[in-house]
Amino acid sequence: MKYTANETQTKTLTRLIGALDKHHPVTITYTKADSTQTIRTIEIHDIKVSNAGDILIAAMDRETGERRDFRLDRIQTYTIHRTSYLITREPATTQDAPAKRPAQGIATVTVLYPVDAPTARRIAILAHRLAA
Repeated sequence: MKYTANETQTKTLTRLIGALDKHHPVTITYTKADSTQTIRTIEIHDIKVSNAGDILIAAMDRETGERRDFRLDRIQTYTIHRTSYLITREPATTQDAPAKRPAQGIATVTVLYPVDAPTARRIAILAHRLAA
């Protein structure tokens, strides 16, 4: 188990992107908006940035089977598993279509990576795009 208080957000994000690349589920301890904590096992499928500048982890929640967004700064601990994804999610064309997205609160940034870019290079590219 990794404690996010013991590492930078960049390091946490790097490890979560690694889990996304390898399709490894992640168990997180998450602080909700009402300050209660919950433990969830998630399957990450996207990383985005809200209009407020928060980094959001878009994932499928294994408990409910629903798509959820988790703010990176609210993740207290995480464990990356060595198993693979179990939940089949809808294709991006139907689930992530702009017409179905909420109009407030979330903006996405499309970042293209070279096919062979290592994780550290992807983080640098993402950080550069977020700063723009």
